[in-house]
Amino acid sequence: MDEGDVGIDLDTSLGYLLKEAASALRTALEAVLRPLGMTVTHYSCLELLAQRPDLSNSDLARGTFVTRQSMNVLLHALERDGSVSRATQAPVGKALPTRLTPLGRQRLATASAAVRAVEVRMLGGMTGAEQAAASRALRSMVRSLTEPGQNS
Repeated sequence: MDEGDVGIDLDTSLGYLLKEAASALRTALEAVLRPLGMTVTHYSCLELLAQRPDLSNSDLARGTFVTRQSMNVLLHALERDGSVSRATQAPVGKALPTRLTPLGRQRLATASAAVRAVEVRMLGGMTGAEQAAASRALRSMVRSLTEPGQNS
């Protein structure tokens, strides 16, 4: 890079490294989920529903980082394959709560084991203290970019 060029040095950019790590993680997750007939979003949706039953389509879309339309398509597919059940009428407003079925819980258990193995592999070169420090640093980055009043 010339002295007059304004840019980011990819060799030292933490943002670029973070994106590279996220891409590598997604690739590894897709590799273990594909044989189970799942995508990362599919798995994430089931995991969210296991931990927070009755989430709406909008809540699930936000939690899996996809559009409401994409989540709606996924929920219809999960309902057809028997992994989730959705209320026919919204208890309040328009949001239809969604729950895992026993089949959905079984599929999630298999997928969770595969996902855990990827995470163990990803963290294999780090001590517990390094993992805790990385977690703190990542949470700080998220807060800095999402909370009002943070540096802009």
